[in-house]
Amino acid sequence: MATRSAAAAPIVSLEAGQIRGSVSNGISRFLGVPYAAAPIGPNRFALPAPHPGWSGIRDATSFGATAPQAAYGGGIEALLPTADIPGDEFLNLNVLAPVGASGLPVMVWVHGGSLSHGANALSGYHGTTFARDGVVYVAINYRLGSEGFSVIDGAPLNLGLGDVFAALRWVHTEIAKFGGDPGQVTVFGQSAGAILLWALVARPDAPDLCARAILQSGGPASETRRSAGRITRLEAKQLGIPATRTAFSTKSTIELVAAQGMVTARSTPITGGPAFAIALGEGLVPRTPMDAVLHGAAAGIPLLIGYTTEEYRLWFVPTGLMDRISATLFRLARIRFRIGRRILAAYRAGHPGASRAELFGLLATDILLRLPFNRIADARAAAGASTHVYEFTWGSPVQNLGAAHAIELGFVFDGVADPEWQRLIGDAAPQQLADDMHGAWVRFAKTGDPGWESWNTRRPVERFDAPASEVVYAPREPERAAWGKGG
Repeated sequence: MATRSAAAAPIVSLEAGQIRGSVSNGISRFLGVPYAAAPIGPNRFALPAPHPGWSGIRDATSFGATAPQAAYGGGIEALLPTADIPGDEFLNLNVLAPVGASGLPVMVWVHGGSLSHGANALSGYHGTTFARDGVVYVAINYRLGSEGFSVIDGAPLNLGLGDVFAALRWVHTEIAKFGGDPGQVTVFGQSAGAILLWALVARPDAPDLCARAILQSGGPASETRRSAGRITRLEAKQLGIPATRTAFSTKSTIELVAAQGMVTARSTPITGGPAFAIALGEGLVPRTPMDAVLHGAAAGIPLLIGYTTEEYRLWFVPTGLMDRISATLFRLARIRFRIGRRILAAYRAGHPGASRAELFGLLATDILLRLPFNRIADARAAAGASTHVYEFTWGSPVQNLGAAHAIELGFVFDGVADPEWQRLIGDAAPQQLADDMHGAWVRFAKTGDPGWESWNTRRPVERFDAPASEVVYAPREPERAAWGKGG
């Protein structure tokens, strides 16, 4: 539990040393708190090491350093901002708690960003609304891009994932001192953050680190070491070095970020291309998360999972891809993903008037998210595990984005008035929708029940929309069912 100094600033004694936070509007804030040693020198391209500690009282009233990264490009930079705070100790986290908190549920946020963007310092992730509503909120940073997900000889795989695990171990050890209950930790993440958390919940030791999980717009994706290492090999070629820890360690973070930018310039999660990924093998990810979850992993962990209706539009609209999906590309995608005539006919019937690009995007969204989430929910229901499924359907008027990837975040964080989220959702987004969605997330963290029935044979999906959200049973079932008929 935090103590109070003469200046009314809360002080907490951690294993690494004391920190001083701040208080505002009934919420204690501790920012930029290191949970591991700086990943530099001998700790670079190594699993996270314990922080060596500090003497005296460390100031925790301003955001800590952010992981090295480049800004978004291709027009997406106007919608998704980048935080750039220099410093070596970017393995840090923020904690927000109601003043006087004791034994409260905890929510730990893992940001997204294609494993190469994002930070806990972004204003949209400050988390004040969660602390306001009786939750101890934690937001973490982890290594990104080449520093966190390279596949290089002489270094462990998935270092950024190792950082997430280290942060959760820190939470388990330290969060009671901020008024949180380490036995009631809900992890939640979006996009790449959700992908990382699927790798967590798929592990046998997941119940030691979290009690519940919310997984937004990111599936249990993983790749073989060779496939995940494609981007590393391309970067090494770009830099003129071998793909080894020794060689990569000679390059500055600036050089690595520049090289990965060159390699990934035209890649998107929908159309493909070189990208960072969770790599199978070694201790952190010994089997595919999808296979593990389908066969009972995380059966004791209630899950809240979902997606937006038009995920693809974040990449198609700002970049101009809506007008550049050719018949040839569409045909190649059909061959690659075995999209036969029966499947295509079901989608055309369900979306009359949809353009080629829209059909392409809807198919990709289902392949990457909706179909796997249905399979997982079915398997978990058969095993008696609790799963709640949602779909975010409200459409943003900004650039005609619709219900694109990341649109739901401003509502989850009850931040429709935040200028950062207004880049995505405009300045007239419905507050009632934020009340609905944010309230469901808080209820789930407190009780395991977001407010609608868990998955069963009727296939209930909570559709978040305005003017009202509602449960829909087996939405777009003809499209889903077509995949099981051989195309």
